[in-house]
Amino acid sequence: MSSTLQQARTAAEELIAFIDASPSPWHAVASCEERLRANGFSRLIEADRWQLAAGGRYYVVRGGASIIAFVLGSQPLAEAGLRIVGAHTDSPGLRLKPNAAQASDGLLRLAVEVYGGPILATFTDRDLSLAGRVVLRSGSGVETRLLRCERPLLRLPNLAIHMNREVNEKGLKLDKQSELPLILGMAGAAASAEEAGAQLRSLLAGALHAEASDLLSWELAAYDVQKGAFWGAEEEFIAASRLDNLASCHAALAALLATGVAEGTTIAAFFDHEEVGSESATGAGGSFIADVLARIADQCGLDSEDRRRCLARSFFISADMAHAYQPNFPAAYEPGHKLLVNGGPAIKSNANQRYSTNAETAAHFMCLCEQAGVPCQQYSHRSNLGCGSTIGPLLAAQLGIASVDVGSPLWAMHSLRESAGVLDHAWMIAALAAHFSSPSPLR
Repeated sequence: MSSTLQQARTAAEELIAFIDASPSPWHAVASCEERLRANGFSRLIEADRWQLAAGGRYYVVRGGASIIAFVLGSQPLAEAGLRIVGAHTDSPGLRLKPNAAQASDGLLRLAVEVYGGPILATFTDRDLSLAGRVVLRSGSGVETRLLRCERPLLRLPNLAIHMNREVNEKGLKLDKQSELPLILGMAGAAASAEEAGAQLRSLLAGALHAEASDLLSWELAAYDVQKGAFWGAEEEFIAASRLDNLASCHAALAALLATGVAEGTTIAAFFDHEEVGSESATGAGGSFIADVLARIADQCGLDSEDRRRCLARSFFISADMAHAYQPNFPAAYEPGHKLLVNGGPAIKSNANQRYSTNAETAAHFMCLCEQAGVPCQQYSHRSNLGCGSTIGPLLAAQLGIASVDVGSPLWAMHSLRESAGVLDHAWMIAALAAHFSSPSPLR
């Protein structure tokens, strides 16, 4: 195996380990924190006064599921600007309702709400479990703990074909209210809703080594316990849950850690709630990144004029996964924009500004890829299909920074089991590292 392939394999192994350790957005942020602390980053608390040192390495967490890490550049902020990569920590799926436990027909089931736009059929007949965060009473008030049940707890059994004869012709359709409750276990024939709730609380409390009476509230998601894996004749592909968009988070974090102190201030910003529109205190539509940038500017002594000069010398890459061409479904793709898996990062363009890319920012990313020795591709959505969006347009509009949308090719986006290319992930890391170390602003 060549050194290039070995490096790509190593990066893909690290990605799979990162995803396996991150079954929820809160776990994803905890995984990022662990790597940042191991590389000399110090945590900042939003409620405290900040004291930033030249060349300092810092990170700040908001709401447990969003994180911004940055390294102060070696050159004055107003002259060198910012090099930002943004991604998101959340993935579409099924979230438990507050009073989720139901008892009927001798079974204990959990009511769920659809989060974002998952391919619901992919959740059937899988080994599912629970992950997220739980808030408990403590001696000092309340505390938040991460919860991850590692063994299979839940299942959504399919309806047999004998009772759904047209499933292969018309597809599997699931009513979001009545056909998605997940089976957790057996319940007594006359079990009440209160008894079902107590059973769930007891299970969660046991996983947390806490008293059931201390549990106050939770945000929990169903996740697939099957770990990520390599597949293909030469193991050139990756299969895992949550590649969208933890692969972009991992690539940006790896690039940031590999860059060190650059001329410009380097920032990796990962947000929650992208899959549901980003309009929250922890989403890209909120004030998180603007607040962090304002405090950095204050610490660096920038006045109003220099803040605007800084932003004009900055560049933002919105990193989210891109739709890889699947030859079984050629009618779903724009003929001139067939993204190949293991063909390099994709530049995503949309005339209606669903992506933030323009001709200049696309060219800038092409140059970064050339500098890094990385191939790149261009993607445009089919005109008669609705195009998804990213945090790119939101942050470009909010901050007034030149921006491009890019992503690694992905099969089965929003499936419970997505697939991507081994080479693509290493190439994305290299392209983002070139961006972080780039001394020249776009304008």
